[in-house]
Amino acid sequence: MPQREIQSFVRRPGRMTPAQKRALTELAPQFCIAPATTPIDPTTIFGRTAPLMVEIGFGNGDSLTELAASMPDWNVIGIEVHEPGVGHCLLKAQDHGLEHFRVIAQDAIIVLRERLAAASVSRLNLYFPDPWPKKRHHKRRIVNPPFMDLAYHALSEDGALHIATDWAPYAEHIDEVISADDRFDIALRRTHMGDAPHVRPPTKFEQRGLRLGHQIVDWEVRRVDGV
Repeated sequence: MPQREIQSFVRRPGRMTPAQKRALTELAPQFCIAPATTPIDPTTIFGRTAPLMVEIGFGNGDSLTELAASMPDWNVIGIEVHEPGVGHCLLKAQDHGLEHFRVIAQDAIIVLRERLAAASVSRLNLYFPDPWPKKRHHKRRIVNPPFMDLAYHALSEDGALHIATDWAPYAEHIDEVISADDRFDIALRRTHMGDAPHVRPPTKFEQRGLRLGHQIVDWEVRRVDGV
């Protein structure tokens, strides 16, 4: 019997507002890419050729839609499985008039492994992933060597992986994973207290961490071609 793949997330039901429920129905045709295992063709989806940014686990989408609004020359795809967050994000995308923005409500590992073509992503964002602080849950942390394999495959030449966390032990783990992989160079590693996020707006999870007195760490890790 095949072993079940370990997931880095848990689907938790959440309360949805009437507006979020409507958004999942009424705005899906405009903004959503249906879950599948077939490859994505960004040129067909967006009707143009442009650099592609993909964000894993955008939460409620406030920071991602703000970022997308500031990058009109990019195509942007957000990945999230939490339905209330997706609904909220669709409403924000509509408010911003984001024609270059799409959402996939699907496991990010499946999207990276099966739906994104090799060297198709110019920027991959992973902001404040679940740190899974208990030792018995460390195997669920998304940043690990198999994830770096998928990131390397998806990123274009000199493409960048952007990561942020507020959990110090997870930051140490991320440092270890990155430093052990010679296919990536650290272009930036920034430690701050919310005053210097790297090329991104603040996020809801970041604000929660700051209220708890946590220090923020941002990385920009670039793919090394030909390794």
